[in-house]
Amino acid sequence: MNNELKHTIQGKLRGLFLLLLLLGMAAGSVWAIIAVPAPVVDRMLEADIRQESQLWQRRVVLHMEDPETAFEESFISQEDAKYLNLMPEASDVYRFRMLNSDGMIFWSTRPEEIGEYETRVHFDTIVAQGETYYLHEPQPASEIDGILMHVANSHAAGVREVVEIYVPLMHNGHFDGAIEFFTDITDRRNTFINRARASLIVLTTIALVALSVAVYMTFSANRMRLKQLNDRNESERAILDEQLRLAREVQLLGELNEWLQSSRSLDELFDMVGSFMTHILPDAEGSVYVYSNSRDVLDGCASWNGGTHKEHIHPDECWGLRRGRTYEYGTSEVDFVCEHVDDHDGRPYYCFPILAHGETVGLMHLRAAQKDGEGFKASKKLAQMCAEQISMAIANVQMRDQLHDQSVRDPLTGLFNRRHMNDTLRKLINASQSSGKKLSLIAVDVDHFKKFNDNHGHDAGDMVLRAVGSVLEQACDADDVACRPGGEEFTMIVSGNSQEDVMTKAELLRQAVEAIVVRYGEKSLPRITISLGVAHYPAHGTMPQDLLRASDDALYDAKAKGRNQVCIAAGAEIEPRASFEQAPHLGPEQPDDSAVA
Repeated sequence: MNNELKHTIQGKLRGLFLLLLLLGMAAGSVWAIIAVPAPVVDRMLEADIRQESQLWQRRVVLHMEDPETAFEESFISQEDAKYLNLMPEASDVYRFRMLNSDGMIFWSTRPEEIGEYETRVHFDTIVAQGETYYLHEPQPASEIDGILMHVANSHAAGVREVVEIYVPLMHNGHFDGAIEFFTDITDRRNTFINRARASLIVLTTIALVALSVAVYMTFSANRMRLKQLNDRNESERAILDEQLRLAREVQLLGELNEWLQSSRSLDELFDMVGSFMTHILPDAEGSVYVYSNSRDVLDGCASWNGGTHKEHIHPDECWGLRRGRTYEYGTSEVDFVCEHVDDHDGRPYYCFPILAHGETVGLMHLRAAQKDGEGFKASKKLAQMCAEQISMAIANVQMRDQLHDQSVRDPLTGLFNRRHMNDTLRKLINASQSSGKKLSLIAVDVDHFKKFNDNHGHDAGDMVLRAVGSVLEQACDADDVACRPGGEEFTMIVSGNSQEDVMTKAELLRQAVEAIVVRYGEKSLPRITISLGVAHYPAHGTMPQDLLRASDDALYDAKAKGRNQVCIAAGAEIEPRASFEQAPHLGPEQPDDSAVA
């Protein structure tokens, strides 16, 4: 019994609550229908009339012969007056007047107003500042010019809703005057208010009906809310997965950049690229090409994920390089296949020119691993970032190599300098100590070099040094190192050759230099000869300075014996060199030293 009473009381309270809610809504609706529309409609009409006033002003100004002069001189021509008098008959304006910058009315549809001044404060504080002034207030019907034309009910009387609006005329930031329009908005306002009230009645009816089905909708809404919650969870899970994917990509890109920046050579760099690209872009097979030093071809450097690369390709074989921007095959209605793409089967691909410091240094080619390539197409932005990372790393390695090469090269001859010679000699001696590999040193000096400078100038001397350096560089085998420690002195480090072969190489060097003909200006320089001293490791020393001293002593011995010959360091037993006497003679017969200038 108590439970039934409890449920009854709860039901009555619920019913009373709903009744009070309905009554409150009804009362609120009546108030809204009566009180709300007028202010809302007035704000809407103000916005409309402000726009219309701009059109009225433009119509007046465009039909005047010289509006600027008219406002400056406060004078209206007869032709302008004829048009202005007709305007109220062809618009919603029943009255308007023109005021100059001082507020004087110099023309009006009411001629008796001409010459009067606008004294209300808004003209100076608002209109003269270039702003439109809007005034809406009730007026007696007797104040409206042409009431029979502007009011549908010719017997209308009483109060009319009138808008008075000032539109300023500005020229080059200067206030020339204003046009004041008067329009009757009574009928339009009443129509809008009636429509607004009808809309409110409809909305109120809908609200009351909606309240009646609220209980039913609550259950549906809860069920819908549960579905939305599930959908939101799925969406958030997808967003989380995407964020995790982006975080992984950012991490891999950061690691790629860190490893690439720490690479010591291009070969090491491209090994890292192949490893990282397999993880970053698993849906793409790719390859990398880099311009050769001659810049006429690109050398294939690396490939991954089943991709292949050619040994060389020409820049004209790639549409990306030819057009100077990323080329996407498979995204346009008409596409052309790059010539460097072998076995093309229709799969989409990208060609990314690799840029560094505004210059194209290579090409990254990516092709979809699958036929459809949906995942591949979605990874274009990531692939572009990878190409940028690779381009910066290539530029850094090339710049580092270039700086290192400049630090160890002689700028005149291009041979290695004294610093590199000492470092290389030290490393090769250490290697020979552990492996037993043969090592020799050939010291070279240009005979009578001072005479070339004294008799023909330093430019001629530089040409001689470059020519001798070129001979040494051409004579180097794979493990040989040609150096110019300074001045007219040269050194060749020979590794892996027998003592007999080293002596033969030295003699061939002498003959090759003797055969050089150097042209300077319109004549040839005198014949160039060199003296050579040879020292072997470990016969003539086990330290770099010992070998260098021994080869220099042998060089001085060759000069003391008449120059243009090869001498071996003394003081240690060496291998026989029977075949040295039969070494081919590449130059002319050895002349007398006095013939060398």
